[in-house]
Amino acid sequence: MLIGFLTAPFRDVSFKDVVKFAADNGFGGMEVVAGVGHGHIDAAQVLKDKGRSVKRLLKGTGVRITSLARYGNPLDPDSQKREAFLNELRTIIDAAEVLEVPVVCTLAGFPLPGKTKMQTIEEEAPRVFAPLCEYAAQRGINIALENWFATNLQGLHHFERLFEVVPCENFGLNFDPSHLVHQDIDYIAAVERFAHRIFHTHAKDMQIYEHKRRWVGNYESGWWRYVIPGYGVIDWGRYIGTLRHIGYDGVLSIEHEDAAFPRELGFLKGKEFLSRFV
Repeated sequence: MLIGFLTAPFRDVSFKDVVKFAADNGFGGMEVVAGVGHGHIDAAQVLKDKGRSVKRLLKGTGVRITSLARYGNPLDPDSQKREAFLNELRTIIDAAEVLEVPVVCTLAGFPLPGKTKMQTIEEEAPRVFAPLCEYAAQRGINIALENWFATNLQGLHHFERLFEVVPCENFGLNFDPSHLVHQDIDYIAAVERFAHRIFHTHAKDMQIYEHKRRWVGNYESGWWRYVIPGYGVIDWGRYIGTLRHIGYDGVLSIEHEDAAFPRELGFLKGKEFLSRFV
């Protein structure tokens, strides 16, 4: 297992300098924001130069790309926006193949107008994700969905149904325990239940303000926030031990959304804490 990070907070920093930060501070991997004409990696440029410029920057650094990440809405209700996003994802998948990156991360999409999350999963997800997974499988790429609760992957019943209607073997999760904790969903049981679907993981913690929840109730917001690993309620020893038990040997990708820490310090504190278990 290795410790890495999602490059999103470095949006104003060149890819070269992000690689230098990772290498200088002993990170093993990077979940790199990618796109077409934007992102730390421009997928179209990768195809144009056959990945030479990216491979040259990484050579000798000890850092590898664990995934290319493009978080958007594959189920956009606007057909033109949906197709544009899916075309971009296909280009990113092509770039991942060139760069020998095994995973492309995205989202499960949002519920369509007038439909529940479950209805969207059952009626719309297969026609979008099955062809996308087939395209990725032909190139040896896994598709990993971050289980952000605002998307169609909220409860574990959503997880289960999505993988029933889209049973492709290369369709799985960028598993993030923080999105389950404040819902009172057992993230350890989720790891065990969906073991063969976990292709990538986010390392993000959750701080719970019990006194605020008791005041406003759990239907309101403001009683929880995302924090750097080690500063919240997740039992990281037990969680990482469970990941090891199921055979996961990939990245713990720190997703820094903690307003209490500056960008670099947050990543370094997260790595320092996770290093106890890796």
